[in-house]
Amino acid sequence: MSFKIIRNDITKVKADVIVNTANPMPMIGRGTDSAVYAAAGPEKLLAARHKIGRLSPGSAAWTPAFDLPARYIIHTVGPVWTGGGHGERDILRSCYAASLSLAAELSAESVAFPLIAAGVYGFPKDEALRIALAEIQRFLLTHDMTVLLVVFDRTVFELSEKLVGEIDEFIDDHGVGVMQEEEYGSAGLRERGRTEIDFLDTEEEEEPLSFHPLPASLMMPPDGWENDMPEMTYGSLPDAVPEETSQGLWGAVPQGASAPHAAFPSGADASLEEFLSSTGPTFRQKLFQLIDASGMDDVTVYKKANIDRKVFSRIRCSEDYRPRKRTAVAFAIALRLDMPAMMDLLSRAEIAFSPSSKFDLIITYFVTHGIYDIYEINAALFKYGQPILGE
Repeated sequence: MSFKIIRNDITKVKADVIVNTANPMPMIGRGTDSAVYAAAGPEKLLAARHKIGRLSPGSAAWTPAFDLPARYIIHTVGPVWTGGGHGERDILRSCYAASLSLAAELSAESVAFPLIAAGVYGFPKDEALRIALAEIQRFLLTHDMTVLLVVFDRTVFELSEKLVGEIDEFIDDHGVGVMQEEEYGSAGLRERGRTEIDFLDTEEEEEPLSFHPLPASLMMPPDGWENDMPEMTYGSLPDAVPEETSQGLWGAVPQGASAPHAAFPSGADASLEEFLSSTGPTFRQKLFQLIDASGMDDVTVYKKANIDRKVFSRIRCSEDYRPRKRTAVAFAIALRLDMPAMMDLLSRAEIAFSPSSKFDLIITYFVTHGIYDIYEINAALFKYGQPILGE
């Protein structure tokens, strides 16, 4: 069970529970409420809603889902934004907390939320998102359930202007998408850039991502960027390592840290057998070494990584486990690894980062800024059309 952000019409999402932003009175409102009634069967749903009666802001109640692809509808009344001085934030928190608690009482394994109050009720979208993520995260730390946050259009999915501006500046400074389309031709880009985004559970076709190679001049960060990093050295790496490889987009290896491949035999006289005998820990072995060193238990780690319990159990039991990139990075975030340590862990699964990947740059931005909240990171990844972390 885990958290996912998907782009879809909430009335088409398959989940045990669909959450509806309801009118306080048993009548059909606007926005999501109107769409839910239309899809469920307005007469049947309205009759069931009349049995509940009036709902106060922040409360929640359930009805059957009727014609929706769900078992139940949870109706919750969000706050109308009037400036923030009338308890709107507390009411919105209560909407999520009450709905999640009720979903647990209904033994639901999955629940789909809209971004409550961010539409016709006028709640600022960045604040509505922050509250939604905080309440969902708090719930999932102690419950096993798949929680879906469903947005119909990315334009309603806003981050703070400051965060978006900093991420945009970071991406621009470190070079993504710098080649002009005519260099390859539009047909070539269509052939090369088409990709499937498997984290989207939607019937709508998502815009394909385009991948552009970088000029050699942009493979290194701008002058002065390394001044923001702590003093670093390669320590025990062999002298044969070229100096220019010691600084890159993710900096060098801090003093005392283990560098990827630092255990490789050095010297031209080493035989192939000696090289092969120096094999270090696999991704799985290194992951559990890091978990043990972190002082966290398994449950805390896989919840912080947004990893399903069954997936984590499979990792425990499979010695030849090979993670997907977003799964491996999720564990690195949960363990609060810095960039060198994360690159070391990923390299053991033959996973690399590239300055031409927007996904990689966004992860790099958050890690280098010491931000390890996987919900906030996933919100940014979704905003920029990238697969979110976890599994």
